[in-house]
Amino acid sequence: MANERLRSAITGSGITATALGEQIGVDTKTIERWVSTERVPHRKNRRALSAALGRDEEFLWPAAVSEARAQSASQAEFVAIHPNRGSVPAGTWQSLLEAADESIDLLAFAASYLHDTIADFDELLVRKARQGVRVRLLFGDPGGQAVRIRGDEEGIGESLSARCSLTWKYLRPCLEVQGIEARAHDTTLYSTVFRCDEDLLANTHVYGAPANHSPVLHLHRVAGGRLFPHFMAAFERVWETALPAAPATTS
Repeated sequence: MANERLRSAITGSGITATALGEQIGVDTKTIERWVSTERVPHRKNRRALSAALGRDEEFLWPAAVSEARAQSASQAEFVAIHPNRGSVPAGTWQSLLEAADESIDLLAFAASYLHDTIADFDELLVRKARQGVRVRLLFGDPGGQAVRIRGDEEGIGESLSARCSLTWKYLRPCLEVQGIEARAHDTTLYSTVFRCDEDLLANTHVYGAPANHSPVLHLHRVAGGRLFPHFMAAFERVWETALPAAPATTS
């Protein structure tokens, strides 16, 4: 498919393809290929051609510019990468929770480390919910197939199921608090998601290894970035298929 915007811009400029090629340092056939096919010039040539024609780069190659901006925004989303969960600074988890004023979303199998790391974790969730923060909790169904398979893969058998049961037991007082929603999932997880407003920690899962041995990505939402929404889309898919938890069913 021809690039009609580029063809029109060249025609309207009154500059011949030969003169244009000489001006930006490419041959005439290259200019013709850019016009007659979907081939996109390298960034340096796009900028030079845009300047020569007096037209915006985004107008002439909207897809290329949008992709470049998305890549740049996605790189800007990275705050840090930690080689394993234990290398995340101890205060990070609590400070993100304390700073949240809109949303807290947690997706994991058990995430028992949160109760171990954060003093009065459950009370903190309750306090944030009462301050108007939407809290959504997604933890593994202790009797589900996904928990059983993950326990076998990690070589810990039923211990993961026991940890999930313990998490639900700890959370039981929270489940009647307005603003806190909790659902039990039976989904294969490829990452644990810990989201507080515009910050997200994604703990990747690697086959045969405990989650705490795997890398953690710290992301901050940036307009146009793809990583933060990518992980949150996974959260939403699990949320839609999970079953609401209630005190009577989580003992």
